Amino acid sequence: MSIGTVDRVLHNRGEVAEETRQKVLKIINEMDYHPNILASTLASKKAVVFSTLLPQPLSPEGYWNKPFIGVEKRISELQQYGVTLKPFTFNQAHPSSFTEQAEKVLELSPDGIVMAPFFSKEANRFVTKLREKKIPFIFIDSEIKNAGQLGYIGQDSFQSGQLAGKLLHFLTPLGQPIMVIHFAREMDNQNHLAQRERGFYTWYKNNDPSRQIITMEISDTESTDWEQNLKEKISRQQIAGIFVTNSKVYLAGRFIEKNGLHHLRLIGHDLLNENIGFLKRGVVDFLICQRPEEQGYNAINKLFQHVLMKNEVQNENYTSIDIITKENVDYYKEFK
Repeated sequence: MSIGTVDRVLHNRGEVAEETRQKVLKIINEMDYHPNILASTLASKKAVVFSTLLPQPLSPEGYWNKPFIGVEKRISELQQYGVTLKPFTFNQAHPSSFTEQAEKVLELSPDGIVMAPFFSKEANRFVTKLREKKIPFIFIDSEIKNAGQLGYIGQDSFQSGQLAGKLLHFLTPLGQPIMVIHFAREMDNQNHLAQRERGFYTWYKNNDPSRQIITMEISDTESTDWEQNLKEKISRQQIAGIFVTNSKVYLAGRFIEKNGLHHLRLIGHDLLNENIGFLKRGVVDFLICQRPEEQGYNAINKLFQHVLMKNEVQNENYTSIDIITKENVDYYKEFK
């Protein structure tokens, strides 16, 4: 029996006599043979292209630099398998930018994509087209439920909001109003921030229903108008604490220092250098962190396992919800 005959049976191509085919299959079964999919991929010399569609970082220290560190690390490890990366980024302030970059991804037609569904409406339209083209996609940072994703890697945003609610409850006097601040545009389209807010409100509904909560959306931080409006609300409502739903808690920290409002308790997200400074000075009480570098790394690895290794992958991979204080921040392990 020739190698060519065995190869045709294994890959179900070409004509092989039924009797011969059955003999080959019997031997394969007795030997418990499994084809080396990775070796076959390498032998074919087919390039595998993964893409990312993530927000443009707002600064060299901005949050969205961090997931990409993990992405690049895993891609560098997979270069020997012919895996390459084509990254795309969109403007966090403009949903139209997401749509423009999504169209470029569709034109490329990659073998898989890691994306942040930052704008819910635009992301839903995009993933519909990805499903039509049978391109596997993974969500990081935030998710859209039951969208056909290969998986989600990130925090449970609702639970993160619940945790913030509980922490602020411990920090503030009973009965005093508290505030939720969104430093973002088009809040009804910001999936993960809306989930955090919902978790926050749900915790108080279940545990401290009489507490007054004021929500403030600040879309334009270039002018100082928002600071005056915030100052007036804090004074008029006698606000005791603030929860910032994203990584821009440093803006609230600056506001507190500038106006001498050090009685305010403050909780926010993410281990950015500016946030760490306010944490160490005691302006920020807690930072809720989610290891974004690991999200990027694990997302690419999940695509690799699915596309090249043909392995089943777990749909949901919730990352830890870490509470960082000025006492433990210096010991928080960085991504390696």
